[in-house]
Amino acid sequence: MLRFDPSRQEELSERDGYETMFMKGKEYKGYCYINPFGFKNRNDFEFYLNLCLDYNKMAKSSKKGKKK
Repeated sequence: MLRFDPSRQEELSERDGYETMFMKGKEYKGYCYINPFGFKNRNDFEFYLNLCLDYNKMAKSSKKGKKK
């Protein structure tokens, strides 16, 4: 599963191996699965890795739960 900039959703959906992420029947923008065909070679793997790392710099972190 990948987390990426949602504005790149359409661009990424054109790539080999891309699979839209659905949860409870709802499409999750900015998240996807990449099947093994999508990262067969090193360049593709590095593309997806860098895509996620770049988005981490600007993504909001999730709220921390309250400690009891």
